[in-house]
Amino acid sequence: MVLQNRGRGHRTGQRIALPSQTVPALATVAGLAVLVLASQREVVLLAVVFAALTLALAALPLVFRHRLRLSHANHQARTDELTGLLNRRALYTDMPARLHANGRRRSAVLLLDLDKFKEINDGLGHDVGDRLLVQVAGRLAGGLQEEDLLARMGGDEFVVHLADCGPDQAEATAVELRSALAGPFDLGGVTVHVNASVGIAWAPEQGDDLNLLLRRADMAMYAAKSNHCGHAVYSDGNAEIASHELLDVQELNEALNENQLILHFQPKVDLATAQVRGVEALVRWNHPRLGMLQPDTFLKRFEETGLMPALTTAVLVQALDQAAMWAADGRPLSVAVNLSAGSVMDSQLPDEIEEMIASRGLPPSALVLEITEDVLIADRERARTTLTALRDMGVRIAVDDFGKGYSSLSYLRELPIDELKLDRSFIFTMMDDARATALVVSTIDLAHSLGLEMTAEGVEDTRAYRALTDFGCDVAQGYFMSRPVPAAELDTWLRNRGAETSPRDPLEAALLLAAVDPVDATASPDDDAARDVAV
Repeated sequence: MVLQNRGRGHRTGQRIALPSQTVPALATVAGLAVLVLASQREVVLLAVVFAALTLALAALPLVFRHRLRLSHANHQARTDELTGLLNRRALYTDMPARLHANGRRRSAVLLLDLDKFKEINDGLGHDVGDRLLVQVAGRLAGGLQEEDLLARMGGDEFVVHLADCGPDQAEATAVELRSALAGPFDLGGVTVHVNASVGIAWAPEQGDDLNLLLRRADMAMYAAKSNHCGHAVYSDGNAEIASHELLDVQELNEALNENQLILHFQPKVDLATAQVRGVEALVRWNHPRLGMLQPDTFLKRFEETGLMPALTTAVLVQALDQAAMWAADGRPLSVAVNLSAGSVMDSQLPDEIEEMIASRGLPPSALVLEITEDVLIADRERARTTLTALRDMGVRIAVDDFGKGYSSLSYLRELPIDELKLDRSFIFTMMDDARATALVVSTIDLAHSLGLEMTAEGVEDTRAYRALTDFGCDVAQGYFMSRPVPAAELDTWLRNRGAETSPRDPLEAALLLAAVDPVDATASPDDDAARDVAV
C-alpha cells in the first residue's frame, strides 16, 4: 500500500510505503475493539454485526495469501527450475498412480538423451547449454498430447510417459520427438544441431516399478546410441549389448568405495640395456556381477556421471602405493598413469599429486603422467598451466598414442613434455610397409632432436624389437615382453628374470624376457591393446 504526502514546500509528492497488511490489521483491531466494548456495555446490534463481518473479511486475505504461498511452494518443489517441466520429484510422485491407472493397461516409458550435449555445453559454455535445454523442452512438449507426462530427469535426460499406448504408437512418438529436434536451434548468435537417442520400455510387461522401467529404458537408449538407430525398444538382446555401458551411478560409486577397481601393470623395457625402466598402470574393474571389465566398457560412464576425477584419484592412489612398495623392496620403478581431459584441466591436480607423492616418500620422478594429443590440442593454455606445475615439481609428462590422430607439432615446442609414446598402429605395420618404417624412424629422430625420449607401444615379436633397437628407440612395451598383469604376477616375472637381464646382447635379454612369460597364443594383442584406453 502506498500513501502520498503533498505537504507545503514539496514540489513533488513524497511517497510513504506501508505494509500491505496495514488495512486488514487496522480493520481487525477496530472490529475487536467493538466486540470487546460490546462485552462490557450495551452496544447497538448493528455495530456488533459490522464488527464481526469486519473480522471475517480481514481474515480472508490472510487465509487466501497463505494458500497461495503453499500452492506456489508446492509448484516450485515439483517444477524443474530451468525448463519449467516436471522434475524428478514430481515424476516419482505421479508415476505410481499413472502406472496403475486404467486397470494396469499397457503404457510406455521413453527415456530421451541428447547426443553430444556435453561437447556443446563444455565448448560453448553452460549458458548456451541451458538455452538449448529450454528450447529442447519446448519442442518436446509441443510434440506430445495433453495427457502425456513429460519430465526432465536432470542434465540432458528427459522422460516421457505415454498412457494407454501400444508398441506402434510409442515408436511413432519416439520418431516424432526426434524429428522435432532435428531443426537448427538458435541460441543467441550460435546455431547448433542436435540429435537424440530414445529408449522405450513397456509397462506392465517389462515392469510396473518406475526404477525398473527407467533402467530398462536406459538400456534400450544406450543400445540405440551404440547402433546409431535413433530409438530402441528394451529386449534381452539390447540389454546384453548395453549391459557394460549402462552401469548406474550406484554401481560406479560402489566400484570406488568397495575396492572393486584394480590395476594391471605392463613393464617398459630399455632397449639399450634390456632393463625394466618402469611400468604403465592400466585400470580394470572386478565387477561382482559382470566379472572383470576392461576400461572401454566403463570409462565412458565414469565420464558421463562426473565421477572421472574420483576414478583418477583412485588409480593414482593405487599406482603410487604400489610404487612405494617396490621402492621399499629395493626395486624402484616409475609408474605411468593415463589422465583424462578433465583431469588435465583440473587446477587442483598438481597440489593433490604433490601431496600423494610426498606422503609416500617417493621422488616425483617415480610418476609419469600420460596425456593424449587431442587433450593438448583442445585447450593448450589450460593444459600448459597444469603440466608446467607438474613438471616443475619433477613429475614426468608423456604424450600417449603419438601420431594416432591429428597432430599440431607446435605443442612439442610449447608444452613441457618428456616422452613421446608412438602409437602401436605404426609398430604393427612397420615391418611390411616402407612408409610406416620411414615414419617410425623420422619420429624417433624428431623426438631425440627435441630432447624427448621415445617409447614404442605394441611390440609383439622379435623383428619389431630388433628393428626398434636398430632405429635408436629408447623404450618398448608390448606382448613380446609381457602383457599387463597384476602386481603380484609382475613381481614373480621380475624375480624369475633374476640375473638374466644383463647379457651382452640386448636382444638376447629380450628373448629371455619373453621366455619367462610367453605370449598366450589364444589371446589377441590387438583386442587387449584396444581395451587399454586412458583413465
